[in-house]
Amino acid sequence: MMSSNTFQPTCLNSKVAIITGGGSGIGFIISEQLLSHGCSGIIIAGRRTKVLKASAESLGNNCLYKKCDVRNYSDCESLVKYAIDNFGRLDILVNSAAGNFLANASSLSSKGFRTVMEIDALGTFHMCRAAYPHLRDSSHGVIVNISMTLHYGATWYQCHASAAKSAVDSLTRSLALEWGTDGIRVVGIAPGPIQNTPGTAKLSAGMDDIVKESVPLKNKMGEAIDVAYAAIFLCSDAAKFITGDTLIVDGANWLYKPQLIPREMVAKTSKSLEKKSRDMIIPSKL
Repeated sequence: MMSSNTFQPTCLNSKVAIITGGGSGIGFIISEQLLSHGCSGIIIAGRRTKVLKASAESLGNNCLYKKCDVRNYSDCESLVKYAIDNFGRLDILVNSAAGNFLANASSLSSKGFRTVMEIDALGTFHMCRAAYPHLRDSSHGVIVNISMTLHYGATWYQCHASAAKSAVDSLTRSLALEWGTDGIRVVGIAPGPIQNTPGTAKLSAGMDDIVKESVPLKNKMGEAIDVAYAAIFLCSDAAKFITGDTLIVDGANWLYKPQLIPREMVAKTSKSLEKKSRDMIIPSKL
């Protein structure tokens, strides 16, 4: 694990973090970078013990793991207690656990909708609530909620996840307001298409080239490290006056609209339309 030259390798010195969904995907890379930038201990959590164990071993002695279903509040309380028992404090909570799949709204079951809502929205609240007393006791308590951009407008076959992440974004703002006086910052990160992650693999359905075309910034997908660097920034003192906001990391993907006129034709088309408009003006009679 190596830190980047962008941040001081000690910018999170001695801090302790919990990362739900930290055993794989974006959550794992965030966990790796938290350690690389000075965290003295982290706990990665999820529902797959085998994956967690392998990931924790690869991250080294300062990483512990614990099975946790964030839909169950008692699991979340146990996870926080485990962090306190082992490291004596808690400074950072990253809510990266999420559930998603493609589903046509007309055939999506109530159970499927509820499951995603419970993992993403309820699970985020459960972890925030369980961690609150200890983040309050920290001199720099930070919560980072991993969101998405698919609900900025609307996305096909994502009504369940969009509803859940909309709730997460709202929760980020509400908790930032309520817990700001306790010194706790609550922020979010909304990743766009991130290559080589389970989420993108599920949602792009092998259509990577089409997805890349919808990213204005160099027509390429992002990398998990891009999201991790955003997390390092938001957890550091460089962001000490930032709270309640969700940082979009998507290469302007959510702003994308196809070009109706090729770039090289813009000037010519504009002049032609202006001339046509002038020719259509009918002089008024005096």
